[in-house]
Amino acid sequence: MSKKTKNRLNVLAFLAPAIFLFVGVLIAPIIISLVYSFFDMHTYDLGSSAFCGFDNYKQLFDTGEVGFFKAFFTFERAYGSGFVTSIKNSLILAFFSVFVQLPISLGLALLLGKKMKGEKALLTINFIPVLISTVIIAQMFQAIYYPGSGLLDAICDRVFHHPEWRQELFISGKGVEMMQNKLWINVNKASLPALLIPTIWQYVGYHMLLMYAGVKGVSIDLREAAMLDGATEGQINRYIVIPIIKPILKVSVIFAVTGSFKSYDVIKLLIGDNYNHINDVPSIFLVRDLAANNYGRASAVAMILIVMCFVFALLINKLFKEAD
Repeated sequence: MSKKTKNRLNVLAFLAPAIFLFVGVLIAPIIISLVYSFFDMHTYDLGSSAFCGFDNYKQLFDTGEVGFFKAFFTFERAYGSGFVTSIKNSLILAFFSVFVQLPISLGLALLLGKKMKGEKALLTINFIPVLISTVIIAQMFQAIYYPGSGLLDAICDRVFHHPEWRQELFISGKGVEMMQNKLWINVNKASLPALLIPTIWQYVGYHMLLMYAGVKGVSIDLREAAMLDGATEGQINRYIVIPIIKPILKVSVIFAVTGSFKSYDVIKLLIGDNYNHINDVPSIFLVRDLAANNYGRASAVAMILIVMCFVFALLINKLFKEAD
């Protein structure tokens, strides 16, 4: 055996455990889910399940007689299976994650990266929501949204100055909608924003920390040279710091978008078992189908999520390459 062949075998031997884990944990489940998605499966026995082709996918995207676009752009109710509405909700969450959450994170990172007084303490405070359990965050926002005694109701009472503000804000002559004492979460016009706020707030500190590490890695010499040339702090951030940390921004955008598509825990804890489809996200569909032993359709949801995450990751990579 030649030395070159021996070296290759040694490299393969070291890579084998990682390759085995990668295939077993990532590739194999994707292939299995793809196969399951084409079967009407209510048990894990593939042999006893009937092949149904794309029926599971058709069921998910069924919007009745209203059509896909009307179902997608309607905010008052969900049509058909409600899956189209869940896709829309995840896209809205992704939009606000990129254009609200990440700018806040970037602003905090740029602010804390200037060697300001109390920098470490402020960094820790802003990162605390990432460390808090999702259950605690959901309970905290349930208390904020609680009708009558919640913080949000107290603020609205001060702003509107009269007790009829609920009817005027939420209703069209149908009376106040209230389910399980979670007014803001269950009223159609307020439910989606009420669910977006805690989901976005929770990970501001996470992206801030990623960007902060990049900001601190920018050479002080570049900053000083720019200041000697008369550049303002805003110009330094715009033309020096942000272009240098662009790879980190790309990672944050990918994490924010794909994380929005996979969001589940906070939304599930806030809405509980009140499934009216208006607040659904794809992950809730997946878990619900699993609980109903509808493994074929759950696998179809999983494949759609995988494709969405993969396509958007490719698009974001392409956009950042073109920007370079």
